[in-house]
Amino acid sequence: MQTQLTLGVVVGNRGFFPGHLCETGRREILEALAQAGIKPVLLEAGATKFGAVESLADAQRCADLFRQEAERIDGVLVTLPNFGDERGVANALRWSGLKVPVLVQAFNDAPHAMTIKDRRDSFCGKMSVCNNLRQYRIPFTLTRLHTCHPSHPTFAQDLQDFAVTCRTLRALRNLRIGALGARPTAFNTVRYSEKLLEQAGISVETLDLSEAFGRIGRLSDDHAAVQAKLKEIHAYVQAKSIPGPALLKMAKFGVVVDDWMQATRLRATAIQCWTAMEEYFGVVPCTLMSMMSNLGLSSACEVDIMGTVAMYAMAQASGQPSALVDWNNNYGEDPDKGVIFHCSNLPKDIFATPPKMDYQEIIAGTVGKENTYGTVIGRVKTSAFTYLRASTDDAAGNLRAYVGEGELTSDPLETFGGYGVVRIPQYQKLLRHICENGFEHHVAVNPTRIAAGLREALGKYLGWDIYLHE
Repeated sequence: MQTQLTLGVVVGNRGFFPGHLCETGRREILEALAQAGIKPVLLEAGATKFGAVESLADAQRCADLFRQEAERIDGVLVTLPNFGDERGVANALRWSGLKVPVLVQAFNDAPHAMTIKDRRDSFCGKMSVCNNLRQYRIPFTLTRLHTCHPSHPTFAQDLQDFAVTCRTLRALRNLRIGALGARPTAFNTVRYSEKLLEQAGISVETLDLSEAFGRIGRLSDDHAAVQAKLKEIHAYVQAKSIPGPALLKMAKFGVVVDDWMQATRLRATAIQCWTAMEEYFGVVPCTLMSMMSNLGLSSACEVDIMGTVAMYAMAQASGQPSALVDWNNNYGEDPDKGVIFHCSNLPKDIFATPPKMDYQEIIAGTVGKENTYGTVIGRVKTSAFTYLRASTDDAAGNLRAYVGEGELTSDPLETFGGYGVVRIPQYQKLLRHICENGFEHHVAVNPTRIAAGLREALGKYLGWDIYLHE
């Protein structure tokens, strides 16, 4: 699901500071990137003095290189082994034309090496570089510590967070989402502004549910693609108790959605999962949605397009599938715990044990059990997790979100669907924020810790109004 990250690297230099620090610093930063599995793009050591950027000519060479490699550069790392030349760094970035995140890192001085031969002054130089980037209106990200050596554990975490930021931006840039069917009438909650999404570079392609049913009707039971999808379903989830006709309907539905996504270049979907699907087709689409989400092609229920945006952003940022759940119940009297739940279409990899297919208990009473086969049920695994909710604010004319981290616990719970118990510090404060700001009850969850990188991507680089719950 996740491709290797590629960073452009600018090694800053200022001539009257020790040049040998650029030579060793360049080598040490490349070692740190290799350790993190990140591929660098930077000037060859002989292209300029120590392969660093100082003069206008150096900046132009660096900018030219970055333009040539623009398609594969996810972000830029500015490293300052000495004070660095503020104009050289800023000009290289401006002239490259790149619109990617920028991480600024500066080496730290050692108290025993503060003579003119070894003193870096990167501590001071970083402020000058950041001042110029702000003048140039180039947004940038800072490391946890103002100065740190590339081998320091905090810098390894900085790189991980920055990778999340870069992957999030790449994932959302020119994203195309499919909306299959109209939102359920009872769910005003999931209304959103398609125009605001378009302004943010995210497009929505619609398909009427009746058209999907029409395409399904033209597929024969023995069609090769249908039979192949049927095998995929059986390989994906335990379905021994599910009637054959219901499984065949699911397979046909899966083929139609796959073809639609390929033809219209969709990377994610949101689907009208009730109740027209059950009343007029006779299954729930949860298993097929689970399968797509498990591959990183996030699929949200109840035509929750903004839920899909959050799911997809986290899946691409982390390399792990995301799920869409409800903030659903309290957990006893513990104010920092709660129950997350859905019917469900949760991806297979988020469950503690292999899930099984069943029927949708909630709506079976109104449309009949025989028309609701296809849910994927089980308990989510114990792990740290990140939650993210995105929304469009029509009144303010922008996108907004909240993000944070917590734990999926092993606290006892017996229920149906896909479920888990969460523990979130200051959970009541988060719930108050959700209610007072009119956020939806749906939230995307991902079994990784990526909140810091997401906040930076959505807030600083995309300009969304974002709340980080701490």
